Amino acid sequence: MFLTRSEYDRGVNTFSPEGRLFQVEYAIEAIKLGSTAVGLKTKEGVVLAVEKRITSVLLEPTSVEKIMEIDEHIGCAMSGLTADARTLVEHGRVETQNHRFSYNEPMSVESTTQALCDLALRFGEGDEESMSRPFGVSLLIAGHDESGPCLYHTDPSGTFWQCDAKAIGSGSEGADTSLQEHFNKNMTLEEAETLALSTLKQVMEEKVTSCNVDIAKVAPKYHLYTPEEVEVVIQRL
Repeated sequence: MFLTRSEYDRGVNTFSPEGRLFQVEYAIEAIKLGSTAVGLKTKEGVVLAVEKRITSVLLEPTSVEKIMEIDEHIGCAMSGLTADARTLVEHGRVETQNHRFSYNEPMSVESTTQALCDLALRFGEGDEESMSRPFGVSLLIAGHDESGPCLYHTDPSGTFWQCDAKAIGSGSEGADTSLQEHFNKNMTLEEAETLALSTLKQVMEEKVTSCNVDIAKVAPKYHLYTPEEVEVVIQRL
C-alpha cells in the first residue's frame, strides 16, 4: 500500500509513487509568492528589472537588494527567499574568482550558471555540507562572454534554461504573456529597458517609482542603475 502524500512531503529526497519530489515543487511554489523580476536579452546586452517590495515606511529602500553582481560581466536578479539567493551568489562569486585566478580569463556565463545549479542540487539529509531542503529561490542570470549577451533562468530543482526574455515571481504568468507579445530580438537596449519596466508596471500593485524598482544591465559590463537613471526610464513609459 502506498503512503499518503503527506508522508512523502517530509522526505526531502524521496520520490512519490508518481515520480514527484514534493519538496522541490513546494520550493517552486514559494517563488510564486516572491517579487517579480524580468530579464530581456538584446544584441547590445541584457537588461534586468525587479520589483522591490517596501513593506514599511520605516524601511530603507536601498537596503533591499534584488539584483546582485556575481562578476564584472555577470549579474543576477532573484525571486523567492533572498537569504538563499545570497548563498548562491556568494558561491558564484567564489567560483568566478577562482576561475580568473586559475585560467586568467573570465568564467563563461553558462559555466557560472552550471556551478550555481550544482550547489542548488546539493540538498538532502546527513551531509554536513548540503542544505536540508531545496533552495527556495529562482534566479535570472544575465551575462556577456565570448558568445555575446546571454540570459539564463534557474529554478530550485537545479535545472537551467537559456532564454531571450523571462519573468519570475508572483506576477510571472502575466508578465511572460506580455513579453511574448511585445519582445523581439532586434530591440535596442533602450527599448528593452522600457519594455522591462512597462511589463513590471502591469503586474505591480503599487505605482512604479525609483524607490521600489531596480534596473541593471550587462553590456558588456555589469551596471546597476542609480535612482536618477531609473527615473529617466520611468519618464519614457
